[in-house]
Parts: sequence; C-alpha cells; structure tokens
Amino acid sequence: MTSPSNPPVEVERSQTGVRLEKRLLKVLKAVAELKDMTLGDLLEGIVLHAFEGKAPFSTETLKEIEQFKKIYGLTLKASDSHQLKERRK
Repeated sequence: MTSPSNPPVEVERSQTGVRLEKRLLKVLKAVAELKDMTLGDLLEGIVLHAFEGKAPFSTETLKEIEQFKKIYGLTLKASDSHQLKERRK
C-alpha cells in the first residue's frame, strides 16, 4: 500500500520459470487471491520480509494459511525445505 509518506518504488521485473511444489503453489495462489494481489507481488513481499528477518504474515493471515494448507493437503514444514526430491514421472 502506498501513502504520501510511503510512495511507490519503481522496479524492473523479469519473467521467470520457477518450479514450486504443487500444493505449496496452490496455497500461495490462494493467499495472493485472499490479499487481492498477484502471486509475484506476494512472493516479492515474502522474500523482502525474509531478507530483513521479519515475519511476512500477521497472526490472522497465518490462521488463514493453515486453513488453505488443510484444504490443499500441504504437510511440508520449513525443516523439509532442503530435503525435497522431485517425484519421477
């Protein structure tokens, strides 16, 4: 959100072909829809918060994310992040 004390910052974006775990992507898309923003904007916000060691989500949003995780069967945890192996087709 912008305000007179917080004007928009102009950036240059690049198109990317990032691959994400299927259920994780569904939850991210649901959160973006809930917040009325694009998936790219959501990911940028998450990463910028992480780079500063800040939590990207409020307590209320975390509760909503838990519901989306149940809906989409996402059981992965942060501790799984460097253990993921893609399923062979």
